[in-house]
Amino acid sequence: MRDEQRILDRALSLHHERKVADAARLYRRILDLNPHNLHAIHFLGVAEAAAGNIDRAMTLIDRSLQSNPVNVEFVENYAAVLHRARAHDAIIALCERFGQIVPDSVALLHAGAAAQLAQGRHLQAIAQLTQLLARHPDHFPAHFMLGSALAKTKQYDAAIASYDRALALNPQLAEAHLDKGTVYFAQRSYDAALMAYGRALHARPRFAEAWLGRCHTLIQLGRSEEALAAADEALSCRPELAEAWVGRGNTLLELNRLEEASAAYERALVLAPASAAARAGQGHVLLRLGRHAEADSAFERALAADSAFAAAWLGRGILFLTLGRHDAAAMAIDKALEFDPQLANAWRLRGQLCYLRKQYDDALESWGNSLRQNPDQPDIAAACQRVRMHVCDWTDYDQATASIRSSVQSGKIVAPFLFIAIASTPDEQLHCAQHWARHNLHSIRGPRWRGERYDHDRIRIAYLSADFHDHATSQLMVGVLEQHDRSRFEISGISTGPDDHSDLRRRIAAAFGRFVDVRSQGDDQIADLVRTLEIDILVDLKGYSQDARTGVLAMRPAPIQTQYLGFPGTLGASFIDYIIADRTVIPREHAAHYAEKIAWLPDSYQANDRRHVADIIQRRAEHGLPDGAFVFCCFNDNYKLTPQVFDSWMRILRDVENSVLWLYEDNPAASRNLRGEAAARGLAAERLVFARRLPLAEHLARHRCADLFLDTLPYGAHTTASDALWAGLPVLTLLGGSFAGRVGASLLNAIGLPELITTTVAAYEALAIRLARQPSELAAVKAKLAGNRLMTPLFDTAAFTRHIEAAYVAMMKRHHAGLPPDHIQIDRQKSDSALELQ
Repeated sequence: MRDEQRILDRALSLHHERKVADAARLYRRILDLNPHNLHAIHFLGVAEAAAGNIDRAMTLIDRSLQSNPVNVEFVENYAAVLHRARAHDAIIALCERFGQIVPDSVALLHAGAAAQLAQGRHLQAIAQLTQLLARHPDHFPAHFMLGSALAKTKQYDAAIASYDRALALNPQLAEAHLDKGTVYFAQRSYDAALMAYGRALHARPRFAEAWLGRCHTLIQLGRSEEALAAADEALSCRPELAEAWVGRGNTLLELNRLEEASAAYERALVLAPASAAARAGQGHVLLRLGRHAEADSAFERALAADSAFAAAWLGRGILFLTLGRHDAAAMAIDKALEFDPQLANAWRLRGQLCYLRKQYDDALESWGNSLRQNPDQPDIAAACQRVRMHVCDWTDYDQATASIRSSVQSGKIVAPFLFIAIASTPDEQLHCAQHWARHNLHSIRGPRWRGERYDHDRIRIAYLSADFHDHATSQLMVGVLEQHDRSRFEISGISTGPDDHSDLRRRIAAAFGRFVDVRSQGDDQIADLVRTLEIDILVDLKGYSQDARTGVLAMRPAPIQTQYLGFPGTLGASFIDYIIADRTVIPREHAAHYAEKIAWLPDSYQANDRRHVADIIQRRAEHGLPDGAFVFCCFNDNYKLTPQVFDSWMRILRDVENSVLWLYEDNPAASRNLRGEAAARGLAAERLVFARRLPLAEHLARHRCADLFLDTLPYGAHTTASDALWAGLPVLTLLGGSFAGRVGASLLNAIGLPELITTTVAAYEALAIRLARQPSELAAVKAKLAGNRLMTPLFDTAAFTRHIEAAYVAMMKRHHAGLPPDHIQIDRQKSDSALELQ
């Protein structure tokens, strides 16, 4: 017995000296002498654990716990062994077995709580840690773990308090500072998070996770260059940290350095092939590049790795929305918000989808949630204002528009299509478009066209649009497409929008020599198609309007790229060579406010087709209009109505007795709000009458029930103005300061009615009142319009086609001569000869 004890003492001494293998030999020697020596059995198990033989260790240590009373040291050693082995189920079983027997064991409670925490059983961990701290209030690891458990259950204030208690006991506990930063980050308290990460780095300068936390926080603060430096510091500490490569990729994505971002995500995947974050990051890079099929595959692989990864669901939502698959987009966005209700970009995207569906209340709610998560989103503030304009809610209108203009002036990103609808200067619109283009349009593969010289017998023109269906753009363009000179031009249509199976869709498709439906393809594939077809001039009919695929042009697939008709302003992009305009919408003195060179057509820039007007008798009563009244009319979309324009209209109605204002009703909320605005200005609500959407031919016919069309500012009538003039209804306009507000004047000049163009609000109101009060003068104007309709340039589709073809020829002439794009003036009398220059 004495030999047995002597050998055990020697073995324990060796074990204490970390000579574990020598100690293990002595434990076995003891067991040869006495197989029931519990100390030898127990510490041999501990030695086996140190050697990595966990199953053997657990068998031995469990045998050592058969004593009565139980040896507390054995229980605590077993807890420590299981904790190091991450045998969480076994630890929890050990706690259940001995928790009541050794209730004060720090090691057992600590290991049990850690196991519960590791298995996501946060409430049980909180209970055990609370029990431990009640007995041992100065145990700082328990305070730290309690903070982690509380943070996991989103009890953020209590978590911070627990971390602070741990730090009071151990101020250099870098992990507690790190986790405080994580909690502050989750609360969007980014300045506090940066401070916490800084303290973690002060305690441990080479703490990779703290550098990574700093990276994520700086991204949220828009300090991308600093975020990149932080990611690089994390990687200098731990080059194998996959999450840091993801952080680097995310930062580079924010900086639009897409090739480098892609490489960072690839490196993360080498280190962690199942990383959902890296897969999703790849998807977002591919999405920005317009490589939609590859992006979808990347998001699917991310979700296969982690079906609850919100960023991957968000990516799919963006993808489906880009492709016009709204139902699929809604499902993906809802999934993103299910897994991360505070994901600002998901609320942002949901707002965009609701806006496109004209669910304006839902759009405002979603964008409001996005702004609460991240207030520094001036483009979302602008979008909210656009929604309020759609419903004619003019609360704080002037303040909101001033704020949007201020954002643009300070270089913030605001969507140009939103910006042109508010009062702004051409120079502000240029800056808005330039900021947008730099931030959103890029290609890492470089230009598809690299200077090759094509030698075609005909000029190859491709029109790119999402509107080749029953849409205003196609209504205007179809006649031009049909009348293009096929002996001189090869015309292709590249359709990125839906097929509505309408007569107009069929007519449009038949008008092209080649018509390609690419709506399911990414920008990358479409650009490759344009290059493969060796298109000479790519004409974009969308610009920055809804469903635009401007990213295709960013890849420069054609030697000459032109924007036309879809967007009334500059795109602010270096890859757009020309904008087709006229001297009214873009006077020469405005040319400096356009990134494009201007191709001025001789009359109006607007194409027109002689649209069919339904041959039906129109009765005012059928439209809710009083028979004996003077009917002022404006069928512009509701968002073009502003408080200032409405003030003018109400003054006109007040001065013209027995008059009504006939407006287009886009949504019931707008009608309610406009009636309220009229009442607030002392006008009876019934003096406003609202028109619902009708098929085009019937819509044109109902213009016969009106007397005078009143235009809007700052965004005036475009197709609605030419519709009115074609239907025989005079249009009164006020010349605006930018393209969007000058189209009405362009059309009136082209149809020979410049007397209906005014230049001041007072003149606009006075002329409207005079025409209403002087039936003979209005009759003369209508007679002149009737006589001019078919005799002036506006609806001379054949002549217009020759003019725009002359512009294309002039563009090609400069290109063939090796000259850069420059302003082009097409004169009416010279357009035919210009066609000979090819």
